[in-house]
Parts: sequence; C-alpha cells; structure tokens
Amino acid sequence: MPAPSQIAEEIHQPAVQIDDAPRWFELLRGRDGFGARALEFLALTCLRSGEVRGALWDEIDLDNAMWIVPAVRMKMDREHRVPLPPEAVDLLTALPRLDDNPLVFPAARGGMLSDMTLSATMKRMHKAEVEAEREGFIDRASKRPAVPHGLRSTFRDWVAERTHHPGDMAEVALAHKISNAVEASYRRGDMVEKRRKMMADWAAFLGGILSRSNVLRIG
Repeated sequence: MPAPSQIAEEIHQPAVQIDDAPRWFELLRGRDGFGARALEFLALTCLRSGEVRGALWDEIDLDNAMWIVPAVRMKMDREHRVPLPPEAVDLLTALPRLDDNPLVFPAARGGMLSDMTLSATMKRMHKAEVEAEREGFIDRASKRPAVPHGLRSTFRDWVAERTHHPGDMAEVALAHKISNAVEASYRRGDMVEKRRKMMADWAAFLGGILSRSNVLRIG
C-alpha cells in the first residue's frame, strides 16, 4: 500500500460509514429519477460526480462491461477504464435512452445533471432517516452528513479494512495520482481485470450479498 505522501491529497469529504453502506445503498435503490440512478452508478464505480454526470453512451461497452472515460473528462488528464460490475450493467440496461441526447444521466431539460442533484438526493436520504428517529448517514470523524464525494472514501476504507485487495489497486480504481515509483509499476497496464473482481466484491457488499467474512480471508 502506498504511503500517504505518495498519493495526491484530496480534501476529506463526509463519508457513509462502512457498516451503513449496504443500508444506504438499499434505500438509494428505492428512489426514482436520473439523479438517484447517477448516484447509484457513482457508488458502484467510485468515480467523481463530474465524471459520472458527464458519462456518454458512446463511452460504455455493455457487452464487455466496460466504461472508458476519455482523458479530457478525467481530473488527471488520462484515459480511465472502469470495469463495470453486473449491478452497474443492469442499471444501465434498464435506463431509458433519449434519441437526441448522448448523456447517460440527462437532466430534465436535456443538459447535464448538476452536482447539486446528487447532493440533494443524499441530503433527502439523511433527512428521511433522521425524521424516522434514526441516526442517518453521518461521517464517523466529522459527524457531518455524508456527501457523494465521500463515497470514494467509503470504498477506500472498505478495501483497507474489510478485504485483501491491494491498496495500490484501489488507488488505480479511484484514478488518484500516485507517485512516480508506484505509478511506474503500473504504466504498462491498469490491472483492469483484477479490478473487475474488486469492483464486483464492492458491488456485492453494497448489495448486502458479500459479508465481511466472505471478503476478508485470513491465511
């Protein structure tokens, strides 16, 4: 696992706690609308809001369960291949396609969804839990309500604390900028098939199918 100094630092955003993630995901899947589906896709792929909201159908190969985000839309200005777990493929297959709109998750007026659409969905989910006299979805450290970007931290914590998937592989999945020494070892490939297994495990965990004992293998 790379040292913290080897990874480009991102501002910490309030994250859904690991043990709350399956319940959060179940509630999310019960919501309607492109905003909820975009947030679901974000959770399954662990990319940033802008990358998900700007996703185009031409970037996605459903037959091979692959989403290729071009460099121009990536924060690190490098093409990023995203192996899609079956849950993500099912989500996309069920989405309506607008003949005159290339966006996977279009806004009501046809343009790209705003970042506030995803944030508002999470706020409503948290508020509904609080109104039901439950704690809601609170970041463990800051005690602030979780936000979409924090789902990337939830995934990273899950990899580190609940699995034996390599930390470096999780950083590649998150499209983080890693130091030259670590980055050089993956320059000839992006471990996409190994990441496919990791993302399938993550999707199964979110769906409540894969428990901690199923993922964390000792010995």
